[in-house]
Amino acid sequence: MPQKKLEIWVGLFVVAAIASFIVLAFSVAGLSFKGEGGSYTLQANFSNIGGLKPRAPVKLGGVVVGRVESISLDTKTYTPLVTLSMFEKQGFYPETSSLAILTSGLLGEQYVGIKPGFILDDTEMLGNGDVIEDTKSALVLEDLIGQFIYSINKDD
Repeated sequence: MPQKKLEIWVGLFVVAAIASFIVLAFSVAGLSFKGEGGSYTLQANFSNIGGLKPRAPVKLGGVVVGRVESISLDTKTYTPLVTLSMFEKQGFYPETSSLAILTSGLLGEQYVGIKPGFILDDTEMLGNGDVIEDTKSALVLEDLIGQFIYSINKDD
């Protein structure tokens, strides 16, 4: 009987360890077991998205207020079209808001930063399917290094 009790405890420990690894994997991937509530979509065209990926966070002051839903190519303008899924519980933003693709640290992951614009009496709020016109593309490290090297050689 003591052998069977030991086997049950070892089995429970293994099941708990597997469950812990699954929760850790979901946490690292940025996925959640609970829903984020209702959401609405916004779209924006960028000239260069760098290494931005779907499911990347949309942040306002460090707080995640949405996620990148999809990235596609706009066949009319030949620019990347980014579709954002914004969480309704985090609020709506004025139509004068701007977006920028930013990087966490020097070589970290890229995310979309939203900067709310000014609100006047006649300013409307962005809703489902609206397009944000004011965008700032990603800084590409290779381009910056190339510009730096070119500026050094230019002085010679």
